[in-house]
Amino acid sequence: MFRPLEGVRVLDLSRVLAGPYTAKLLMDLGATVLRVEAPWGDDTRGWGPPFTEIENEQVAAYWTSVNLGKSVIRKNLNIESDLRDVKKLISDSDIIIENFRPGKSEQWFGSWPENAIVCNISAYGKDGPRSREGGYDIVMQARSGLMSITGDEKGNTAKVGVAVIDVATGLHASSAILSALYRRERDGIGAKLSLSLWDCALDLLVNQAQNTIISGNSPTTMGTSHPNLVPYRAYATLDGEFVIAVGSDNQWTKLVKALQLEIPQGSDWSKNSQRVVDRKLVDELISKSVNQLNSIELETLLDGIPCSPVNSINQALSDLHSIQRGIIDSTAGINHVSSPHRFHS
Repeated sequence: MFRPLEGVRVLDLSRVLAGPYTAKLLMDLGATVLRVEAPWGDDTRGWGPPFTEIENEQVAAYWTSVNLGKSVIRKNLNIESDLRDVKKLISDSDIIIENFRPGKSEQWFGSWPENAIVCNISAYGKDGPRSREGGYDIVMQARSGLMSITGDEKGNTAKVGVAVIDVATGLHASSAILSALYRRERDGIGAKLSLSLWDCALDLLVNQAQNTIISGNSPTTMGTSHPNLVPYRAYATLDGEFVIAVGSDNQWTKLVKALQLEIPQGSDWSKNSQRVVDRKLVDELISKSVNQLNSIELETLLDGIPCSPVNSINQALSDLHSIQRGIIDSTAGINHVSSPHRFHS
């Protein structure tokens, strides 16, 4: 398979998730990644159970999710000889990813090589009143407002089930790095990039942030419902929960026919805007229909309408489509989810 970043050397000096995930994405594209950890290892090595064994060490599955396939060495940057070694690695690298506290990289390394692409990832960015604060993903979900729209319809909040802000930051960082790499190949100029979890968290709010800007009202928790679309949520069935996602009025027409819904006299739900206004009535009508069916029956009935049972992760990984696409890969004898990048020429 074609891997466009073959020959590109990445030095991963970052910790925990956003930075290591960025380096993983570049590795998936063919880059060679060398990871430097402290002598005691990255914090996430202990974020378990579950654990697995790597080189005679019990390592958390969490760590392996973003670091399998990287070469890993351990250095203590407070020791002069180790610091010299890392400085040499910096001079030999095309891309450097780091998430040191403000001022720390300058203290250790001075100025970065002119031709290198250096990506700093921080909690809040290099300026602003919070610039010196750290932050884990759950803190960012809380402070950014994401947690205020994630939870049940009673107002009980929840965090997203994965560290989605770290992941989003890694995606943005890898995109920025690739654009900088393109410019360097074109113009011979390196780049110093700065990304923050905070900026990426607010960007991640997308329509919810824009809804707030335009309306002036902050949205709240809605369970699985969508603020702008109806029906677009999970409903209880005979054997669990089932999501129906109607994204167009044409799909609504198909749903009405498939479920043989009897629209109340005097109601016009042909347009989404009216269904949003009458959300409770629409949901009640659909609930009465689907709670008499199981998931297999519903999927058969709703052919052509976006829908799905609410699967467990095990069910998703073992889905026939996952198997056909080779979703489970193996590195160093450890199974993991394969890269979504598929280059065919």
